[in-house]
Amino acid sequence: MAFSTPRIRPVSEAELARTQGLDLVHRPRRNRKTDWARRLVRENTLTVDDLIWPIFVMNGTATRAPIPSMPGVERLTVDEAVRAAEMAAKLKIPALAIFPYVDPTLRDPVGSEALNTNNLVCQTLRAIKAEIPEIGLITDVALDPFTSHGHDGLLEDGRILNDETVEILVRQSVVQAQAGADVIAPSDMMDGRIGAIRAGLDAAGFTDVQIMSYAAKYASAFYGPFRDAIGTAKTLSGDKRTYQMDPGNGLEAIREAALDVEEGADMLMVKPGLPYLDIVYRLKEAFGLPTFAYQVSGEYAMIEGAIRNGWVDGDRIVTESLLAFKRAGADGILTYFAPRVAERLAAQG
Repeated sequence: MAFSTPRIRPVSEAELARTQGLDLVHRPRRNRKTDWARRLVRENTLTVDDLIWPIFVMNGTATRAPIPSMPGVERLTVDEAVRAAEMAAKLKIPALAIFPYVDPTLRDPVGSEALNTNNLVCQTLRAIKAEIPEIGLITDVALDPFTSHGHDGLLEDGRILNDETVEILVRQSVVQAQAGADVIAPSDMMDGRIGAIRAGLDAAGFTDVQIMSYAAKYASAFYGPFRDAIGTAKTLSGDKRTYQMDPGNGLEAIREAALDVEEGADMLMVKPGLPYLDIVYRLKEAFGLPTFAYQVSGEYAMIEGAIRNGWVDGDRIVTESLLAFKRAGADGILTYFAPRVAERLAAQG
């Protein structure tokens, strides 16, 4: 069967004229025509004041240990953590969040090392505050780095004991505040812990220590590299679904946050970050409290892996990912990219 070649008819000048000059009242592209125009109408911008830098600390001296599943991130001995804090202060990063890699020989079923006033976290707090008192220090309150089973609370016959765990978390919070913590950030997801910690801090004379509640912490697959970093990936027995939230739930996050606000939380946090931007938005809209997002280890590893393979533009993708948090309503972001972003912002003036 033969096919005929279609005839292409030239468009006349009259026809062309009719297609030009659409009768548009609004032309949104006008506001995007130049760099200066785009900057004038930009709704959200990223500044160094938005950044919190999570660091991992370990025992020893003058040592930095790479974390293979988080390329570019290292565990730091206390003296190296002080150097990192000095760099953060020079870059004007407001705060660091400290997470410990506890020597496995110091872990036990009840996480007793968490209450040691000279544990790794307390040593780090005192060392940094002695050298750089102006930088904010945020500490994690949970038992998973300190327990031999890797759970955030006391474990009995496969069940996490809520109230008994909260009693220990209160004591852990006071120990950290005594060592110099500015912000206590409970990540354990036990019921009632915010109110109990607030009461415990106040009773101990730490009324000015803030609480940044992990109000919506999901049972996520994005935490894998973090568990490598703190050494719980191989020790964790079972999963954390009986206390961390179901990824399919959104309204539950509102209920959880409402309880934390009633109990005295000063700030709220959503973890993970990018997959839960809707939750960031909902919490900020519902409560108007300072709201933070954690760009967690799995998010970092995916982005950094793509950067190192040359698949994406590193500066642009990091900035875009952080701007997404701001657009959703976050007042700040915990991100392992913090020093890199701060250096770039400083270079831009």
